[in-house]
Amino acid sequence: MNIALDRRRFLSLMAATTALPAMSRYAGAATPFNFQASWINDAEFTGYFIAADKGYYTDAGLDLTYFSGGPDVIPESTLIAGKADLTLTTPDTTIKAIAEQGAPFKIIGAQYQKNPIGIVSLASNPIKTPEDLIGKTLAAPPVNVISVEAMLKISGVDRSKVNIVPYAYDPTPLIKGEIDASLDFTTNVPYTIDQAGAEATSFLLYDFGFTIFNDTVVVTEETLKTRRKDLVAFLKASRMGWDENFKDTTVYPPMFADSWFKGTGRSIENEIYFNGAQKPLMEAPGGIFSMSEEAIEANIKALAEVGIAAKREYFDTTVLEEIG
Repeated sequence: MNIALDRRRFLSLMAATTALPAMSRYAGAATPFNFQASWINDAEFTGYFIAADKGYYTDAGLDLTYFSGGPDVIPESTLIAGKADLTLTTPDTTIKAIAEQGAPFKIIGAQYQKNPIGIVSLASNPIKTPEDLIGKTLAAPPVNVISVEAMLKISGVDRSKVNIVPYAYDPTPLIKGEIDASLDFTTNVPYTIDQAGAEATSFLLYDFGFTIFNDTVVVTEETLKTRRKDLVAFLKASRMGWDENFKDTTVYPPMFADSWFKGTGRSIENEIYFNGAQKPLMEAPGGIFSMSEEAIEANIKALAEVGIAAKREYFDTTVLEEIG
């Protein structure tokens, strides 16, 4: 769920791959296909769960094995290790790996057109723009400070005028007034704050210049070359799942309470909130996963602000063109 929060950091392509969590298999399809998610089972992956339960992958000729992610899973490493055929991750980690380490990756789609990470504050002490951060204390995960700095630079805000402190993915300090704002997921944390009896407000880094995708769909160059038909089938079936989900974002989370969402420690009400909040960040004129030339250029420009040299060739839109 983020730009480069710890759960998606790319430590080293050659690092030993952490043992993967339990998986779910839907048998009966002709071709085995392994899909690595980027985080634990929550609303972020609802469309894939729907596609699996409704048999869309099976109908597309795939025998899907779904691997849940988590804080110790490095998605790109599962591709290198051959444990996954396709994964979701973030464009900054993938492109940095390509540009600096020669990783054989291609980005073939984007689940989130707008990255859901943003600045969260209390409605009683609102931070509504980057300028509002001047003289305030912002808690941000260390790995994401560079992204905040890029947004501040783009917005013309002097970094030295914002007090940035470490954040440990816990909104309690914000609720208690110990900090003025935190960097987190706008699709989820506001609900947590609301449940604690406070009211949150937020804005996306994306809306203030840091225009990158999230949950980019990544494969190796070899998979793109040899398994194009399967990739088309996966994206098409997955898009069907997401389209079904967005007909009514309140319908499916309760259905998964005793299956996909079981044991996560999150309430179904939280997942319903999350599911509704992510809809406008994912939908695009070209359909779920689409990557327009304008959006790709925006990603390249934004990543340049954090010193990542992205190139158009790192994005491959030919598979999307075959979905129809």
